[in-house]
Amino acid sequence: MFKSELDQNKPFTPLSIAVLAVSDTRTLETDTGGALLKSLMEGDGHTCHERAVVRDDIHQIRAKVMDWVMNPAVDAIITTGGTGFSGRDVTPEALEPLFQKRMEGFSVLFHQYSATTVGASSLQSRATGGLIGTTFVFVLPGSRGACRDAWEGILRAQLDNRHQPCNFVELMPRLNER
Repeated sequence: MFKSELDQNKPFTPLSIAVLAVSDTRTLETDTGGALLKSLMEGDGHTCHERAVVRDDIHQIRAKVMDWVMNPAVDAIITTGGTGFSGRDVTPEALEPLFQKRMEGFSVLFHQYSATTVGASSLQSRATGGLIGTTFVFVLPGSRGACRDAWEGILRAQLDNRHQPCNFVELMPRLNER
């Protein structure tokens, strides 16, 4: 759906990506969305810095994400779960106030891509993204399908330094500029 070209003359730069599942019912062993993301990113040459699960609780979500943001070894964070409309879905409320820069385009592209796989049901997600400090944070729904859509449709290309015409990796050295 989206144009993606790789500059095969550039060597690949692997990133260290942390994955956080937000759920009151899942454990690390039963978190299939986070496991899929780990498998996809590692299959593409990246490293999973850590996978964790926290409850649908604003304070727990923020604490874990900020722990990773403060770690210079973590290049990006992907959360999965808590983006719907139930009373317990609070991941966007937990993380959007921490974004120094919001990434409205991520939500737009996620919904465009997701609509090709789940149709109008894509509306039931509040996927979002932004920058906290110098760490990219992507907030995804908890389903395996949504995780696959986000990785294959958007993140695979944007987290690959060879992707043309531009990508997030080439911006990383400049994120501290003032």
